[in-house]
Amino acid sequence: MPCRLSIGRGRNWLSAWYQRSYPRLISGFMGRTYALETPKLVGHEVTVSGWVNSRRDHGGVIFIDLRDHTGIVQLAIHPEDKEAFAVADKCRDEFVIKAEGKIIERSAETKNENLPTGGVEILTLSITVLNSSKPLPFQVAHGHGEQADINEDLRLKYRFLDLRREKMQIMLKKRHQMIQTIHHYMTEHGFIEITTPILTSSSPEGARDFLVPSRLHPGKFYALPQAPQQFKQLLMTGGVPKYYQIAPCFRDEDPRADRSPGEFYQLDLEIAFADKDEVVFNEMEPLFVELTEKFAGKKVWQKPFPRIPYLEAMDLYGSDKPDLRFDMKMVNLTEDLKDTKFFVFGNAIKSGGAVKAICCQGGAKMSRSQIDELTEMVKKEGAGGLAYIVCGQPDSDIVQAPGLPNQEKQATGLHYGADNEPITLRSPILKFLSADEIQSILNKTRAVPGDIIFFGADQKNIVNKVLGKLRDKLGDMFGLKDPSVVAWAWITDFPMFEYSETEKRWDFMHNPFSMPQGGLEALNTQKPDEVRAYQYDIIANGLELSSGAIRNYKPEIMYKAFEICGYSKETVDEKFGGMIRAFEYGAPPHGGFAPGIDRMLMLFQNEPNIREVIAFPKNGSAEDVMMGAPGTVEEKQLKELHIKLDLPKKPLNNR
Repeated sequence: MPCRLSIGRGRNWLSAWYQRSYPRLISGFMGRTYALETPKLVGHEVTVSGWVNSRRDHGGVIFIDLRDHTGIVQLAIHPEDKEAFAVADKCRDEFVIKAEGKIIERSAETKNENLPTGGVEILTLSITVLNSSKPLPFQVAHGHGEQADINEDLRLKYRFLDLRREKMQIMLKKRHQMIQTIHHYMTEHGFIEITTPILTSSSPEGARDFLVPSRLHPGKFYALPQAPQQFKQLLMTGGVPKYYQIAPCFRDEDPRADRSPGEFYQLDLEIAFADKDEVVFNEMEPLFVELTEKFAGKKVWQKPFPRIPYLEAMDLYGSDKPDLRFDMKMVNLTEDLKDTKFFVFGNAIKSGGAVKAICCQGGAKMSRSQIDELTEMVKKEGAGGLAYIVCGQPDSDIVQAPGLPNQEKQATGLHYGADNEPITLRSPILKFLSADEIQSILNKTRAVPGDIIFFGADQKNIVNKVLGKLRDKLGDMFGLKDPSVVAWAWITDFPMFEYSETEKRWDFMHNPFSMPQGGLEALNTQKPDEVRAYQYDIIANGLELSSGAIRNYKPEIMYKAFEICGYSKETVDEKFGGMIRAFEYGAPPHGGFAPGIDRMLMLFQNEPNIREVIAFPKNGSAEDVMMGAPGTVEEKQLKELHIKLDLPKKPLNNR
C-alpha cells in the first residue's frame, strides 16, 4: 500500500542539507543504513534504525514509516514473516526500532513524490524493538503539522520530544550552519577565538547579575558574566589583534518574545587599533551580508548599511531600532501649527511639546474598529487619544469608507494632495483647523487620496514613542514588512548619559566603557545630556542585534565618566582595578560589539519567538520546567556556603 505522507518543503530541505554536509553517508555506522541513502541501494539488504513516525495496517500488511535524522523510509511487513509481523503489530508511535530487510522499488501508483525516499520501501524480514515509548503527551511525528495549539509549557516540559518535530530539527541544523559560517568568516578575517572566564566579579551595574557563592571564601561571591566586556578589552591590551568567541552570557532579565531570560549566546568580538566606528562597520558588514544572502537566502535592503544618528532615528521613526523595510517617517508639524486654535495641538506646543504626524499610504479604507483598536494601543503607550484625517477623492468609495460616523463624512473645501490633485478630507478635528493649516499638513505629509494621517501631540519623547509604536503596528496591518528582505542599519552617536528619575542621578545610557566623543574635554565642559558616545547599535527589521562602541581606554576619562554617575575613584578601582591597571601600561584604541546568536537566527528564520530557536529555553516565567529550575537546595549545601535564607512571607509573583 502507498505511503501518502505529505511532509512539505521542510523534509526536502533537511535531506538536501544532509547530502551537502555528509556526502559519505553511504558508509553508515556499524552497518547501519540511513533513510536518505535507501533510494541508491535498491536490491541491497540493509539495516535501518530510528523512531516509528507512524504505523498503518492495510489489509494484513503493516507499514511503518521509520524516521531517522536524515529522513523517513517506509517499511513493509508481510504476515508471512511471522516474527517480524508480530513485533510490528505491537509497535507504536515513537518506539525506537531496528529493522533488517531488502530495499525494493515501489510500483508507480504507490510512489510518494513528496518524499525523497518515496520511490522505495524496505521489505522487512526482521524488527527489533530497541526501546518502547509511553503514550505521547502531544503528537511529534513529522507530517502531522506543527501542532501550534500545544501549550508551550507542555512542549518545554517534554522538550526532548518537542525537538523531534520537523520544525525544531530544521532550526537546530540552521543554527549549526549559521554558527559554522560565522566561524569560517572570523577565521578568514584574522580573528582569534579565545574563551573568557565564566566565574568573574560583579560590577556596579550588577543588579541583573547571577551571583555564585564561594565555598573557599565565605561571604564572597562570583558573578556570571553579563558579557565578557572587561576580558575582551584586556585581550586588546594584551596584544591580541582581533578577538572573538561565541560567548555565553548571563543576565537576570525579565522574559520577552525577543529576549531569552537567564542565558543567551552572542558573537562577541573586539578589534585592536579601531579608533573609529568605521573600522568595525567595514570589518563586519560583509559577514551580515553573507549570512543574509547565502545562509538565509534573503535580500539586503541597502549596501553599505545606512548609518543613522540616534536622535535622527528617534525623530523620524520614534525608535532606536526602526524597521526600515517601509518608509512612513514621522513629520514634525510643531512650527506649522504654532498658532493653531485647536487646543489639543496648541496646548502641547505651548507646554514645550511637539505635534507630529505619520501618513499611512492606502490607509483610508481602514474600518472604524481598526481605528479604535489603534486608539486603545496608543493610550496604553501614554497618549490621550489618536487624531486622524482620512484622505479621499470626491464621490469616491474612499470618501464613503464604511464604519465612519456621519459627522466625519464632511468635505472641507478644496485642498490638494502631494500629487497636486484635488483631495477631500474627513475627520472630527477638521473644524478646528484653518485652511492654511490643513494644506500645510497635506504638504508636509505628502498625503494623496487613499491615505490616512495620524497625529501625536504631547511632550516630544512621548510623541516619538507613541507614533513609533503606531508606525510599527501599521507596518504589520498593511503587510509592509517584506519577509524576504533584511534592512540592516547602524544606529550611531548615542547619548553617553541619561537621567534616572527613580535614583535621581545620571546613569550610563548604554555601555559605561564607551569613549565619549570629545574625550575628557567633553566630560568637563558639556552638560551630561549633551555628551555623545562612540556608541552604536546594529539593527535589522525592528530588532536590535547588538550594542557596541569604540572603548574608553584611558584611566582619567574613565574615572571622570563614572564620577558623573556618582561613583568614586575608589569604587572604580575596586570594581574595575584589573582593567584600570592594564590601561596604565599602554592600551591601544579598540572597539567591537556582540550581535546575539539567538536574535540573528530569529531574524533569518522569520521566527517571532526566541524560544523557538533555542534547544533548551526557559519559559515565559524564566523557569526550566523540564529540569525543575530554579529549585531549592538542601540545608547542608547552604551551611557549607555559610548562607541563610531570608525568604518573603508570601511567594513573589511571577514576573
